Formats: sequence, structure tokens, C-alpha cells
Amino acid sequence: MDLSKLSFILQNEPKFRFAQAYQALYRDLISDWQQASVLPLSLREKLNEECPLSIEAEISTDSGVAYSEKALLTFPDKVSVETVLMRNRDGRHGVCLSSQAGCPLGCTFCATGDGGFFRDLSATEIVEQFFFWARKLKQEDRGEKIDNVVFMGMGEPFLNYEEFIKAVKILHDPEKFNIGSRRMSVSTAGIVEGIKKLASEKMQINLAVSLHAAFDSLREQLMPIAKKYSIASILRAVDDYITKTGRRVMFEYIMIRGINDGEDDALALAALMNKSLYLVNLIPYNATGKFQSSSPARIEAFKEKLESAGIAVTQRYSQGRGIAAACGQLAGKKK
Repeated sequence: MDLSKLSFILQNEPKFRFAQAYQALYRDLISDWQQASVLPLSLREKLNEECPLSIEAEISTDSGVAYSEKALLTFPDKVSVETVLMRNRDGRHGVCLSSQAGCPLGCTFCATGDGGFFRDLSATEIVEQFFFWARKLKQEDRGEKIDNVVFMGMGEPFLNYEEFIKAVKILHDPEKFNIGSRRMSVSTAGIVEGIKKLASEKMQINLAVSLHAAFDSLREQLMPIAKKYSIASILRAVDDYITKTGRRVMFEYIMIRGINDGEDDALALAALMNKSLYLVNLIPYNATGKFQSSSPARIEAFKEKLESAGIAVTQRYSQGRGIAAACGQLAGKKK
């Protein structure tokens, strides 16, 4: 799929052609310009040649209780990324988008970093993942739609900030997908500069911070990027973000057996999180071969310890484990 030449191709056409092309592309969700019968045949042929809409993808389906699908998208340079459709019973679904091919951060609990880093994705390539799922839902013809978007797939969005925010604006554009900013969330490993940039955007995107440890020493073992950004520096940036936006911030905490799930960890986390617009999200570790998840009893005890200290806390129930599509499992490779 390549939309980079669309404006150039249409520049000498009557202005209403832009509206027709946008309607066909973003609302009708065509996958071939020949389907845009409102456009002249010669223009459709030119668009198909110079601005193709096909998307190369392979789908894996998890038909368990939490029904998810994962797609491996391959771009013309043969670089691949994974994206996930998270289905809900009410017909309103979420998609998880990748912002980079691979990841340079090398977090020890995450499969994405194991394969190394290939390159940043363009805004078009990020949005292409959304296109893929939106088209699929339309083809199913059940009136279902994508209701929320999370930038929590492969890569660190704030290390590709300019393309990430362009993608957000495309998704938010009323003439395109018209996704409300409050229905979009971005997760960062704690890139302070990115948090500061997001605070200055006039869009109410939800912010999540991957914390995963209450001590800098442990966090550095789990997340090498922590050697550059201390917990204190991240929290200062988050507090500034909250001051500017008034938005609640989620702190993601993967529960790893015997590593970060002890009573001391809970008490230290409670001390850090004791602020009104902080929310802790406990996530059972999803297997990538290196660690084991904390037991349900251990997670519940950890949660109760936080709650008894007055901390706002939730627990995430992972979708997509059966197809390696849960948090930390995206690898971007053919199986």
C-alpha cells in the first residue's frame, strides 16, 4: 500500500476528486481503486499503478474466550511487523499498532527486542495496519468497527515520535478515520522527551508508562533504557504532563515470578504511585521463554497491598496468548 503519491496524482484533477477519493479510501475502505466506480476509469488505472492499495499480510487467529487476531504485515522492502485486532463481544473492537520494525530497547521480558531493530515505520505504514483491520471488519459485514487504538505493538513510539504523531492525526482526522483522541493510547518505556512532547500536543491521547519495577537497579536489569532515564526523571515528566493536560496516566507493571512481585516491591511501588491521577495496571507476564508469570494468588496479594495503601490499581487480562499476540510477545516474524 502506498499513499505517498495520492495528492500529487490528484493535483490537476477537479477539487471534488479529492473528496471522492477520500470517501472511497477512508469510508468505503476499498482495497483496489477499481472499486471506486465514481472515479473515471483512466484515473482509477493510474491510481492502481502509482498508488496501490493492496496490503500483504498473514493472519493468525486465537479462537479462545478472548477472541483476538494477529496479522503479519510485510512492506515492499520485505520488512515485517505484527499488529493485533482485539475483539469485544459488543462489536466494538480495539487494534494494537506497531510503530517500529523490531525494537532497539532490548527489554529482557519482551520478544520484540530479541530480534533486533530494523527501522522506524512511516506514518503511512503505521496507519496501514489500521486500514488492514478496518477493511477486514467491513468485509465481514456485521456492522462492527474499530473503537479504540493502542500504540503498544512493536517498537517504542516516542523514538519515532514525528511519524507516530502524524499517524495519530491521520486516524483522528474527521475526513479520514475520525477516531477520537481519547480513544487512542500510547505506551512508552519512559522516554522523557517524548512525554514532554506529548504534553504539548493539543490532543487528549491516553498515556501509559511501562514501569515494571519500583527500584532503579531492578528496572535497569529488566529495561536497559532505564540506565538513561531514572524513575524519578520519568515521574517528573509525568507530573508535568498531568499539570498541563489534567489527564490520568497509567503505569504498566508486568508481574514476573520471583523478580518484581515481592512484598518489598509492592511497598516501594505504593510509595511511588501515591498520587491522585496515577493508575497502576498489573499485567501477568506473557511467556517469551525467559521468565515465569507470578501466580494468580501472588498477583492478588500484590494488588491488595497496593489497594490497602490507597493506590488506584487494575489488573489486565491478556488477550492473544494462544497466537503469541499478547503484550511482549510480538516478534514480527513468520512462524
